[in-house]
Amino acid sequence: MSETQSHGGPTIAQVALIGLFVTALVTAQLTASKVLAFELPFALPITGVQLVLPGAALAYALTFLASDCYTELYGRRAGQIVVNVGFVLNFVVLALVWSTIAAPAASSSVDPAAFETALGASTNVVLGSLLAYIVSQNWDVLVFHRIREHTGSEKLWLRNIASTASSQAIDTVIFVSVAFAIAPAILGVGAVPPTNIILSLMVGQYLLKLAIAVLDTPVVYAIVSVVRSREGLVGEDTHIA
Repeated sequence: MSETQSHGGPTIAQVALIGLFVTALVTAQLTASKVLAFELPFALPITGVQLVLPGAALAYALTFLASDCYTELYGRRAGQIVVNVGFVLNFVVLALVWSTIAAPAASSSVDPAAFETALGASTNVVLGSLLAYIVSQNWDVLVFHRIREHTGSEKLWLRNIASTASSQAIDTVIFVSVAFAIAPAILGVGAVPPTNIILSLMVGQYLLKLAIAVLDTPVVYAIVSVVRSREGLVGEDTHIA
């Protein structure tokens, strides 16, 4: 048991994982409005030779890595606290960004219109990202913990991939559907893209997230192993009540 734990304070690992989670979450919020396009050397169903996805996909995928590590080490309740506090902090980020946009600009400032375009996420993107976040992140923690109940401290790879793959699917469908189809149709803000564009956004975003979920499994193992070794955590004893 580390000295920090014995005094009831947060450990370096807890602060680092929460910091990574919040950093990736804020980055995802600020980069969600840009749509990326990557040319592929082969054609895929629906997407063809071009992989199209929201700019937040990579940053948002890192939030699942951080939350999975945190849940594995400190338990379901601790993981859900981080996720739900992160949801509230989304509104803090939005309030700070929008208040800065609304504030008067000095003559030496960057172009206010360009600043708003770059950082001011549209209503559609905000609604889609917030709804997708609260559902998918809580689902991720729930599935991760349920699998852990059946596997114990073994098969971390299964918990990481299964929870992230399923939650990322939920996140992708909710975000793209709300941000690019449902919100524009109901609110009348922006045009609704053709169905094939919406589907290609879903497929492109999910393929990247699924690849990250598989590739980050060794990273999750490494982080959990190092933290358990440094903090004296072992198997079932890693959970915070």
